[in-house]
Amino acid sequence: MSHPVALRRALISVSDKTGMIEFARKLSARGVEILSTGGSAKTLREAGLTVVDVADVTGFPEMMDGRVKTLHPAVHGGLLALRDNEEHQAAMQAHNIEPIDLLVVNLYPFEETVAKGASYDDCIENIDIGGPAMIRAAAKNHAFVSVIVDVEDYDALLAELDANNDHTTLEFRQRQAQIAYARTAAYDASVSTWMAGAIGEQTPRRRAFAGKLAQSLRYGENPHQQAAFYVTDEARPGVATAKQWQGKELSYNNINDTDAAFELVAEFDPSQGPACAIIKHANPCGVAQGATALEAYKRAFDCDRTSAFGGIIALNQPLDGATAEEIVKIFTEVVIAPDADDDAKAIFAAKKNLRLLTTGGLADPKAGGLTFRQVAGGFLVQGRDNGHVGLDDLKIVTERQPSPEELKDLLFAWTVAKHVKSNAIVYAKDMATVGIGAGQMSRVDSTRIGRRKSEDMAEILGLAEPLTNGAAVASDAFFPFADGVEALAEAGAKAVIQPGGSMRDDEVIAAANRLGLAMVFTGQRHFRH
Repeated sequence: MSHPVALRRALISVSDKTGMIEFARKLSARGVEILSTGGSAKTLREAGLTVVDVADVTGFPEMMDGRVKTLHPAVHGGLLALRDNEEHQAAMQAHNIEPIDLLVVNLYPFEETVAKGASYDDCIENIDIGGPAMIRAAAKNHAFVSVIVDVEDYDALLAELDANNDHTTLEFRQRQAQIAYARTAAYDASVSTWMAGAIGEQTPRRRAFAGKLAQSLRYGENPHQQAAFYVTDEARPGVATAKQWQGKELSYNNINDTDAAFELVAEFDPSQGPACAIIKHANPCGVAQGATALEAYKRAFDCDRTSAFGGIIALNQPLDGATAEEIVKIFTEVVIAPDADDDAKAIFAAKKNLRLLTTGGLADPKAGGLTFRQVAGGFLVQGRDNGHVGLDDLKIVTERQPSPEELKDLLFAWTVAKHVKSNAIVYAKDMATVGIGAGQMSRVDSTRIGRRKSEDMAEILGLAEPLTNGAAVASDAFFPFADGVEALAEAGAKAVIQPGGSMRDDEVIAAANRLGLAMVFTGQRHFRH
């Protein structure tokens, strides 16, 4: 089983014809007979190559709009026959089946068809049947057959032939078989996921996810953990689709934090002005809007300068030179934005370790989609948190009405709180965060941490009082007791936004009235674990 196999006969049937002609020409030059189908055969023949039509091998024409062309014993027998099995050899001779040593197939562009928003019928027509069947057959018989499913492996096969006198080794065939099975698995996962959505099946009996390797990582969250970055076929601007202009390779933690930063800043419509988010360990340490990107960055930075050191910066508008000049004054790991001008790129070029990513656009915060998280023995699947509230959704529940300025700050703080680990408390003033408490077991602790950070920054900025004085506050979930609201009042807050829905809402509202706070309910929660 471990012996090299000579490459004499190949079947090429591809949807993506990139590099196909040159690849086939090099195979033909080695004396390899080429079988092909439909458009692939036509393209190769027009390029001057000698090609045998699969229809001539099977004795049947392509039919049913190409649905039936390779599903035939002359093809599958050539792929599946064991060359060292006498019964298999006898069957091949009896039925005039010749062996196929190499299968080159890439599948109908189903994922691309879905991404374009094609109709249900068009998506169905782009589900490949013969391709996966042949791929699985060739991969199963990798003791004798090589299979190529990705254009990027054409050169790998040619290098293998060069190194082994026009033969392939078992190690090569095993590696390609694994790649092939992963490809068909990912393809089927895409089909099943699309179909579940198309028919409204929210909890299908079986759920499959797949990704393609984008980057092997040096390690995971910690140096003793192996890790890699895989991308899916979701067309969502972000770290997975971004172009890296400079800087070191992204780490596991960089990727995770950059995603958190860009998803947060995408909440702010660029037509409503520049916004900046600074992330540290997946939590925001400063978020702000401003008249310019520079102003937005400075205001976000002034929420928690200490935590911003070594952080991730995300902008909802193109990065300009003035903002870049300010950013490089401290150490920053990653900057991500829809675009960056030449001045910004030139300034960053002097900081070889700073990564600059551009995405070409913003993620849609209201779009659907699925997220999943592994647990021991399984995984949890849920819809993306695309919840959104506006002024018309708010219910004022206190005697004091929030002012128009407070309402703007409440909605701003609520948007940020959606991206803060629970329990989350966000203080905001003039469309900028001034204190954030994240990830605590007690909501009161988060309240106190946000206040303490604002006190620290007030001292750094030379201010006489905490930044939280007069602030609006968002809580990602309801206050179970009045003590949380009392802690906010002690911090100087004047208005609060929260989901409501606690058994003690009356007690919490009464405390707000007693303390002179304005409070609004959203009816929506934003837990983030």
